[in-house]
Amino acid sequence: MQNLKIALIQSDILWEDIQGNLNHFDSLLDQIGEPVDLIVLPEVFNTGFPVDPDRFAQYMDGSTMKWLHKKASQLNCSIVGSMLLKNQNAYFNTLISMKPDGTFDQYSKRHVFHLGDEADTISPGNERLIINLNNWKIRPLICYDLRFPVWSKNTYTDDEFEYDLLIYVANWPVSRSYPWKQLLIARAIENQAYVIGLNRIGIDGGGNKYSGDSLLIDPKGEIMLSLNPKIEEIAIVELSLASLTELRRKFNVGPDWDKFTIE
Repeated sequence: MQNLKIALIQSDILWEDIQGNLNHFDSLLDQIGEPVDLIVLPEVFNTGFPVDPDRFAQYMDGSTMKWLHKKASQLNCSIVGSMLLKNQNAYFNTLISMKPDGTFDQYSKRHVFHLGDEADTISPGNERLIINLNNWKIRPLICYDLRFPVWSKNTYTDDEFEYDLLIYVANWPVSRSYPWKQLLIARAIENQAYVIGLNRIGIDGGGNKYSGDSLLIDPKGEIMLSLNPKIEEIAIVELSLASLTELRRKFNVGPDWDKFTIE
């Protein structure tokens, strides 16, 4: 079974400066010194959060999508990260999973943050996404989605798990770093899957502070990797599908999971 090599980019984000952020991530991605299968960038990596979507949301043919395609092609890997996108008369906080050939998958954040006024301007998505990469099934989600275990829940059908790896990209403030860590651990245990929480560092234009605290957690809830808080850092990790399969074989709770629908 094929391992999955992932580069986690815990970074600062320049406030309301799309080109400045793309240039900065250029320099960070240039530091990845070995082939990887997947690169994970923070939520709204090109603008910061929250920003005025009337000014900063882009269309699918905008500079950020072109940059993602260019970098995925150059590095011959997939890249995931979210940004604000325009779709007709609505705005969405959308995660893009860009492939080297320019094709991509997308997931729009379902749980928009009412307390941070995100819900005033950003429409919620309602579609689940599973990314298939090197025989891995990956479920990407965005920041506030972490607090909603039903939406994050793995499923088990016909002796198959829906996903193997759960990824959250985030702008999660330091004032709530404790629940960030605990919820990531809970999501790994309850879903019998690896979990990555990739968060930003720095201070945004509203004065909110971010410590990163990006984590990789194994399906037993044990922390495999913890990035240094408040430091811009690149970490490369390799996940074993064989180890996950063996763990699930020895202790498979999937058949006992409740079945449910979401409205």
